[in-house]
Amino acid sequence: MTSNLIQASSRKDAHIDLSLDPETNSKGENSFDRMRFMHCALPELDVKTIDITTSFCGRALSAPMMIGAMTGGTARAEAINRALATVAQERKIAFAVGSQRAALESGQSAAYLRDLAPDIPIVGNLGGIQLARPSGLDLAKAAIDDLQADAIAIHLNPLQEAVQPEGENDWRGVRDAIATLVKANIAPVIVKEVGAGISVPVAKELFDCGVMAVDVAGFGGTNWARIESARRDHDVNLFVPFLDWGIPTLECLLNMRDSFSNRHIIASGGVRHGLDAMRAYWLGAEMISLAGPLLTQLLRHNKTPSPDSLSNLVVQLQRQMSLTLFLTGASDLAAFRSKEALIDNKLILDLSRLS
Repeated sequence: MTSNLIQASSRKDAHIDLSLDPETNSKGENSFDRMRFMHCALPELDVKTIDITTSFCGRALSAPMMIGAMTGGTARAEAINRALATVAQERKIAFAVGSQRAALESGQSAAYLRDLAPDIPIVGNLGGIQLARPSGLDLAKAAIDDLQADAIAIHLNPLQEAVQPEGENDWRGVRDAIATLVKANIAPVIVKEVGAGISVPVAKELFDCGVMAVDVAGFGGTNWARIESARRDHDVNLFVPFLDWGIPTLECLLNMRDSFSNRHIIASGGVRHGLDAMRAYWLGAEMISLAGPLLTQLLRHNKTPSPDSLSNLVVQLQRQMSLTLFLTGASDLAAFRSKEALIDNKLILDLSRLS
């Protein structure tokens, strides 16, 4: 067990470094640039009064924004998570932690994160394969209790596991394990991918299981297949055709919104700025999650976490979100959803007309 924990710790620290390397970014498109909004030249609004406040898991937020899951289980990850929690609390946005398995199995607690962020939604995290193990439900309970989490995200990462040198590839029983966790009614359950997207048929299975929300986590941002490939010292060519495998985020959202208009959708995967975030929101996402750009900003100064630098970026993103509403003539999020947009130069008003 000790050697496994050391190996997991080393892997997670390597993940941090590789995720900061531009060469591990997805080489394809997230497709957000297919979409633009109709400009309102006469908004009759004061940009300072634009309201992008919302709520998530019963807690008030300054914007529909979440710090996405990044890392956990090592001393370096703890320093990063402390900074993330501090900024999330300061800026009143949601915070999703990275996988808690390594920390829990080594007896480490992340309870300090709730102390740092008492007022915002905190989302726990556990892998689907880990949940499907005989002790998976107990591990999920421990993850939720340790954080006093408002929800738990179960991540699905079959491509990452396939490419990862130490990857686990037996995915049998994961769906049933998710359903069992939902029935246990410990906390709301979110299911997310890690960058390859979730299709409508899979989303239907998950919603049928009773999950609260699906995070599409589409292709276009942090690329875990490329990260794991960079860690391999053999069989690298086997995975080359799959390094940019996945469903672009915009396509995920179009399909989800068309099929699940009354379900909770979270958007992540290649969100670059506040305009992308509002594109995702207009398409039906209730929350927009960012990870890669925030981690890069946090560690831009000699790899030492800089909460102030990250806080400044969060403010910039929120100002971009507000500016998007202002330039469409929308005073708040509800009004924004009624504005016109173009996708592939096709004017769209009623989302039901999307094909």
